[in-house]
Amino acid sequence: MDTLEEFDQPTGPEKSAGAIISHAFEMYKGVFLYAIAAVLISFAVSLLVQPISGFNSADMMEEIKSSEGSFPNLWSIPRFGLYSGLSGLVSLLSAPLYVGLIYITNKYNLQESIRFSDLFIGFRQNFLNIILYSLITSILMVISAMLCFLPVFLILPFFLLGYPILLFENASFSEALGKSFSIAKENYGTFLGSSFLGLLISAAGIFLCGIGIVFTMLFYLVVMYSAYCAFCGRPRPIMVKI
Repeated sequence: MDTLEEFDQPTGPEKSAGAIISHAFEMYKGVFLYAIAAVLISFAVSLLVQPISGFNSADMMEEIKSSEGSFPNLWSIPRFGLYSGLSGLVSLLSAPLYVGLIYITNKYNLQESIRFSDLFIGFRQNFLNIILYSLITSILMVISAMLCFLPVFLILPFFLLGYPILLFENASFSEALGKSFSIAKENYGTFLGSSFLGLLISAAGIFLCGIGIVFTMLFYLVVMYSAYCAFCGRPRPIMVKI
């Protein structure tokens, strides 16, 4: 009986960029409302940063205008340091929320019952490693962007499986980095294509009067899930910590 149930379960896509994106589309159609909720929650929290920090955006505009074409000295603006620090903290704390969307996508793929609280599983399971992974990858991406914008696209595929590995395998941040890098290195063309197309679709909402980004922004996370299914197989059940 268990064997028959195993065959009834949905399978992942083939190991090609086209199949991964197609699979992600099918998954996203079922979870996009949760993706919108995650974006709105992150946006609502980020709105609190400016009043809490006491930072005045008008001061930044004045500094930019007075710089007369040279690079503005943003750190001279009162409370800019605190504002930047709090903004960075909010970005890090959004990572477990995004991992929750991957968890919901898996439940949708397995035709399991979904609860809104599933969106917050990353705060209850492997929280510290998710935060550390997000911090390290963000630093690496910033360094790449400072060198030249192109390297960002070249190294992004190496991080494609990180969040799913952290969630489904309860791995440490170093294990997630190592495994994601190893698989991407062996299948770089597929990972590059999947990452590029996933980012392109995620950013497509900008062209829908700007606000459309709310509907497409987190599509890339579902691409992560589809890529994980393609290269690592169907995720094992998660024992959720209460």
